[in-house]
Amino acid sequence: MVVLLSKRRRFVLLVLAAFSLRLCFGEDRITFSTPIKDSETLLCKSGIFRFGFFTPVNSTTRLRYVGIWYDKIPIQTVVWVANKDTPINDTSGVISISDDGNLVVTDGRNRLVWSTNVTVPVAPNDTCAQLMDTGNLRLQDNRNKGEILWESFKHPYNSMLPRMNLRTDPRTGENLTLTSWRSYVDPSTGSYTVGLVSFPFPELLVWKNNVPKWRSGPWNGQVFIGLPEMDTLLNIDGFNLLNDNQGTVTLTYANDSFMYHFNLDPDGVIYQRDWSTSMNAWRIGARFPSTFCDAYSRCGPYGSCHTRGDPPCKCVKGFVPRNNTEWNARNWTNGCVRRAPLRCERQSNVSSNGGGGRGGKGDGFLKLQKMKVPVNAERSLANEQACPKVCLDNCSCTAYAYDRGIGCMLWSGSLVDMQSFLGSGTDLYVRLAHSELKSHSKRAIIITAPVVGVAFVAAVCVLLACQKFKRRPELEKDRSAELLFKRMEALTSGNESASNQVKLKELPLFDFQVLAASTDNFSLRNKLGQGGFGPVYKGKLQEGQEIAVKRLSRSSGQGLEELMNEVVVISKLQHRNLVKLLGCCIEGEERLLVYEYMPKKSLDAYLFDPSKQKILDWKTRFNIMEGICRGLLYLHRDSRLKIIHRDLKASNILLDENLNPKISDFGLARVFRANEDEANTRRVVGTYGYMSPEYAMEGLFSKKSDVFSLGVILLEIISGRRNSHKEENNLNLLAYAWKLWNEGEAASLADPIVFGECFAKEITKCVQTGLLCVQEVASDRPNVSTVIGMLTTENTNLPEPKQPAFIAKRGVSDAESSDQSSQKASVNDVSLTAVTGR
Repeated sequence: MVVLLSKRRRFVLLVLAAFSLRLCFGEDRITFSTPIKDSETLLCKSGIFRFGFFTPVNSTTRLRYVGIWYDKIPIQTVVWVANKDTPINDTSGVISISDDGNLVVTDGRNRLVWSTNVTVPVAPNDTCAQLMDTGNLRLQDNRNKGEILWESFKHPYNSMLPRMNLRTDPRTGENLTLTSWRSYVDPSTGSYTVGLVSFPFPELLVWKNNVPKWRSGPWNGQVFIGLPEMDTLLNIDGFNLLNDNQGTVTLTYANDSFMYHFNLDPDGVIYQRDWSTSMNAWRIGARFPSTFCDAYSRCGPYGSCHTRGDPPCKCVKGFVPRNNTEWNARNWTNGCVRRAPLRCERQSNVSSNGGGGRGGKGDGFLKLQKMKVPVNAERSLANEQACPKVCLDNCSCTAYAYDRGIGCMLWSGSLVDMQSFLGSGTDLYVRLAHSELKSHSKRAIIITAPVVGVAFVAAVCVLLACQKFKRRPELEKDRSAELLFKRMEALTSGNESASNQVKLKELPLFDFQVLAASTDNFSLRNKLGQGGFGPVYKGKLQEGQEIAVKRLSRSSGQGLEELMNEVVVISKLQHRNLVKLLGCCIEGEERLLVYEYMPKKSLDAYLFDPSKQKILDWKTRFNIMEGICRGLLYLHRDSRLKIIHRDLKASNILLDENLNPKISDFGLARVFRANEDEANTRRVVGTYGYMSPEYAMEGLFSKKSDVFSLGVILLEIISGRRNSHKEENNLNLLAYAWKLWNEGEAASLADPIVFGECFAKEITKCVQTGLLCVQEVASDRPNVSTVIGMLTTENTNLPEPKQPAFIAKRGVSDAESSDQSSQKASVNDVSLTAVTGR
């Protein structure tokens, strides 16, 4: 009997232990037969997010809400709430799949508190709710390959996580916005909302009870031009705005870490936060609005706000306060009015009084530099030269501006929400009467000119005196550097990739002896690999920084032009997914390039090595694909130069210590002019297997030829196979992927090491995206920004791909691939072919 009781006790203890483990670690899904109570939670597989019941920290009530929050950090950070306006008064709540297949929250009396409230075409035991690693809660149809019936990302609350999007679609009525909490301890619906407006130019706005409180300024294809300090942040965090020019606008962003989010706080401020392990706290990277002047229409019509001004509000030149008493009392809401009427207004007054004639001089424009442009811009198709005339010919036009990414913008009526920036901004031209544009008097010029002249002469004398006492060796070194740069510019002046806008003098020059010492005199043990230019060595500077040194072989008659081209191109690029050029060295016959060192070497060293493939799990591979796309988008659209890489391949993708990808090797890159979309060359360069058919056969290259190479890389990353590798029936990778797609088995292309049923849908979408990139006709291929949208959004309605260009064209001699047998270099080889185009 004692033995029997002991066995039962052990059984009960085992059951309780198993139950307690479930409470602690949780499952990641709810099914019809496995609801969760108030004391239980779901935990996503990555362990980042948890879903269940909570009470806000510091709340004086015991109200229970259902939401999603970050797990394993000491500060409660809730990113989504279901029953925000219908909390439960006790701990009797249950989350379950209801009889109609919806995910529901009920209280202790089985009263419905919240529901996903969608029409479910299947039986309730065929649906489940799953908490994804992204923080997205999904209601899925288990029978139909996990079809998404509802998801929290489509019903955002106060936080925007990576891979979420804000969206407005007037055709469907979809409007994805963020809404603030009522207070920091009350998750109920607050007063502030942030979302997108699409016409006439996409902008981000914050409203309080539907009244605008802040605006970002228009999107110009790269940044919101009302956020002058956001260029770097938008690039780093992978922001992208998709605009179909039909009214549908989608703002997305992706970050390597999910411990990162944007949050609309109860005070109406958007904060960007990321978790700092060292600080054990959330770091604030950016906030909007951030200054007194950021408030919408702070200074009223025709008033401009200056952050460092006292008072901050000033009337634009040619305007005076509408109400002096209010203005002097620092009440600027009524703004300013014109001091002198425009010519059209004068003519209108003359006509209405029975007069006639067209006397008086014409209106002109006052240039305001570095401005946040006013609200309600109108679109014009005029080019930069015609934009002023279009405004001047329209009596209702009060201002114009031109942005290269947007084009000509016109304003009618009052100019509202203007701000003067200290950094970058847009030049705004405000229309004024001729009398307001008088130049300074001649007397002022006569007085000012001698003073300026004397000051200039004095400054020249001081500079000459300083130069005289410089040490001669330093002077000789400066002259030497100047000659070297002139030599570099001369070498690249005829290069098809050279750009007059690039200032090579900004690039640091290294002494040869410094580089020799850092690499232990270029010893074999520091050799990383052999590239097209010559060997690549690992080095370490005196201050401890690790570098990779590419040394052009003296015996190499090939590569000098490409090396100089790389200096010209990459010295002006700065992006997290591009390898960074630290400097160069040209002394005598020595020519070297110095890069940041990439400890994980190149992508192909992991992707095609059976012993290392397992390091690249599916999440890592997806992040690598996305990072490559971000870097390529920067080259094609977001950098100050419009660049076609022309040699994109797995061996030219380097990996940092966190396996983040960086595009390298710009020796073959081509800089396009702003209005140039395609070019032709008789010297075809690149690597066979990655080159688009129009480039290999006809020498035509464009952004779409880079997209073809990108598609090949995507398929290689998914499959873990080289494109040159032959699959069944002697098919190369593109042909094999196309075959599987047509058979409805696209997911089976995935490397068996990473394949899992839970990833099947995402893998299929990635294969489809890769096939869209490698379509034979260039115009059928998507732009890189569209590719990013395909990968990072939940949109499953992608176009059907057409046949890829996987059949080798024998009209061209086989271009040699430069992939070395040992791909170990931190900075990889450049592939060179010489094929005569038609």
